[in-house]
Amino acid sequence: MQFYDATNKRAICQEIDRLCDTTDTSYPRLDKTARVNSSLEELIGDIINADGTWQYDDTNQTTLPRGKGTLVEGQESYSFASEYLQVTDIEILDKDGIRYERIQNTDNVDLGGLSPQEYFGTESSGSPAKGRVDYYDIQGDSILLYKAPTSTSHTLANGIRVWFKRTASLFTPVSTTAADTTEPGLPSTHHHILAYMSAIPYCMSYKKDRVALYEKKVMEMKDSLLKFYARRNKDRRNIFTMKPITFR
Repeated sequence: MQFYDATNKRAICQEIDRLCDTTDTSYPRLDKTARVNSSLEELIGDIINADGTWQYDDTNQTTLPRGKGTLVEGQESYSFASEYLQVTDIEILDKDGIRYERIQNTDNVDLGGLSPQEYFGTESSGSPAKGRVDYYDIQGDSILLYKAPTSTSHTLANGIRVWFKRTASLFTPVSTTAADTTEPGLPSTHHHILAYMSAIPYCMSYKKDRVALYEKKVMEMKDSLLKFYARRNKDRRNIFTMKPITFR
């Protein structure tokens, strides 16, 4: 379902108008866009928490959910963009510049309660210990590497590759009646949920009798959507297994 289509009326914004008995005057397009975007981000957060082995990514994204960065000799901390909702894997380029090797996630619990400095050691100057990178930790929007990389152990240029889960590709706010053929990065069978979710805030003020019905509809569609993603197993086939029989 497209986002906005004032001609054929087969779009998310026009569906919101039908649900609310509104127009772009009584329920401005800018307000609809803000609520659709908020609803989309809410759904993506739910999907990411419930998608099982399948790694969700918005179908409107034009690049893979990964990024590369350059390592700095002896530098332990690296920042990443806040739109990355969750880092899933980190790889470091080997010293020959041929292969990215996955490193392990760790934290203080894994280190026996010791601080990274106590566990991995420090240089004589007190700076982080340097050498081969085998572990990482996430603190806020920073990635901490242990040990701090060196050019003798790794290739520094494009030396770190991060795999992540990111938020949705959002709709562009405009106040005109120009068509927007962009579709949400969700299965087409579930596009209507965004219209219902965006109709509820308006109806809470002006059509209170519809709120309970629309909330019930959203719950049903959201449950169906999450089940859809939970069943999408990455590179795996669904296989029937026999349930054991217990004799008594």
